[in-house]
Amino acid sequence: MAQSNAIDTLLEKLEYSFNNIELLDEALTHRSFSSKNNERLEFLGDGVLNFVIAHELFKAYPDVQEGDLSRLRANLVNKESLAEIANHLNLGDVIKLGSGELKSGGFRRPSILADAVESILGAVYSDSGFEAARELIVRLYAYRLAVPTDLQSLKDPKTQLQELLQSRKYALPAYDVSDITGKAHAQVFHVNCIIEKLKINVKGEGKSRRKAEQVAAQKAIALVEENFGHKQDD
Repeated sequence: MAQSNAIDTLLEKLEYSFNNIELLDEALTHRSFSSKNNERLEFLGDGVLNFVIAHELFKAYPDVQEGDLSRLRANLVNKESLAEIANHLNLGDVIKLGSGELKSGGFRRPSILADAVESILGAVYSDSGFEAARELIVRLYAYRLAVPTDLQSLKDPKTQLQELLQSRKYALPAYDVSDITGKAHAQVFHVNCIIEKLKINVKGEGKSRRKAEQVAAQKAIALVEENFGHKQDD
C-alpha cells in the first residue's frame, strides 16, 4: 500500500499519466533487482534530455557561443542536477533495488537517482512520444532554466587560468607531473603548474593527472590575480 501511494505521489509530481504503466515500473527497476531493468530506458532518456536542454538553451541564450552552451548543458544534465530532481520527486522511495544495494543505501546514491530520472524520461518518450517527454523535461527544469547562470563559473580552472593569462598576453602555463604515489588501484598524481614569467610554481594532487592539474590551476589563479592586482596598484 505504501509503495502504491508513493507511485501515485510520483505521478502527481510528474503531472503525467502513463498509457502503459509497465514502462514506469521498468524505469524504476535497478539492474541489481532484475535483469529486466532501466538501463535501456536510461540510454533513451539521456539522448532526449540532452537534445531538449540543448534546444532550450539555444533559444534562451541567442548570443552565447557553442563552447559556453555546451558547458551550460553539461551543468544542467550532470549527475548532481539530476539527483536533485530525483530527490524532489522522492525517487528513493520507489526505486526497486537488490538487497545489496538496499543495505548499502543505494536509494540515496546520486548516480542511481540520476539514472532513474533519465529512465523515466525514456519511459515517457516510449509511452507518448517526443512532445510529452519535452514537456516533462521543461517542467522539471523550469526553475533551472529560468535562473541566469554565470558562464565564467562553469569553466574549469585550467580554462579560467588560460583565459586569464591570455587576456594579459602571457604564455600558457606548463603542467609537469612531479610524482605518482600510492598503489596501482589508488594512485595519487602530483602535478606542478608553472608560469615562468610570473615566477609561479604551485602543486596540485588528485586521483588522475587531469584532476591534479585542475587543483594546481585553481591555486595558480589566485596567485595570478594577486600578481595582476599588485601591478595595477603600482
